Amino acid sequence: MKKPILALIFLTFFSINYGCQAQTATEEAYTFTTPSRDGTGKVYLGREISFVMGFAGKDWLERAEREREEGIAMALKNLPIDSGSVVADIGAGSGYYTFRIAPLVPSGKVYAVDIQADAVAYIRAQSKSLGMSNVIAVQGAEQTPNLPEGEVDLVIMVDVYHELAYPKEMLGAIYKALKPDGKILLLEYKGEDPSIPIKPLHKMTEKQAKKELSANGFELIKNGKFLPIQHFLLFRKTP
Repeated sequence: MKKPILALIFLTFFSINYGCQAQTATEEAYTFTTPSRDGTGKVYLGREISFVMGFAGKDWLERAEREREEGIAMALKNLPIDSGSVVADIGAGSGYYTFRIAPLVPSGKVYAVDIQADAVAYIRAQSKSLGMSNVIAVQGAEQTPNLPEGEVDLVIMVDVYHELAYPKEMLGAIYKALKPDGKILLLEYKGEDPSIPIKPLHKMTEKQAKKELSANGFELIKNGKFLPIQHFLLFRKTP
């Protein structure tokens, strides 16, 4: 009876030790500081990560003036997609962009990814109500959007990237989900412009976005200057 017990002890020790090493390797990418207002205290490449806006704020996402304030039509017009594209809207929230992209890819699909179960349930119900069969609601996780590998043409994150708790791990998972010529589009409030009435941690500079994505296998190929208060930052995978 001693050998099985010893083997069990060894396996338990190995599992715990391996788990601790994996967690340590994950956290090595980050530093920690005293949290600022709206911040988590977790820092990635010099940027403090902000708190996630809860799904309770969906009415703000659906506000009538959003089109005028953010130039939604122009953003949609400049998406690098065609009728058969596979798009992933990560941090989809209420599906504001999801349900505007879906008609543009009638023979493709839109994965609407969110970490909040309420958002996923809402999008699932809305897609059924609207008859949009090419919208697929996906429950994401902190370190992965839970997307199939090598299937996605475009990942879009609208005012979302700055809230990712694990940007390094998420970008790694997105890299795997994208096709070889796949792209990431970040729409982020312009951190360079103090006149934009958005809390500082919920804005990003082009320089910081480029720094973080280039560290994870992406290069900036377009910075659209046509949106009034947001960056339109398009990245592609590097070999």
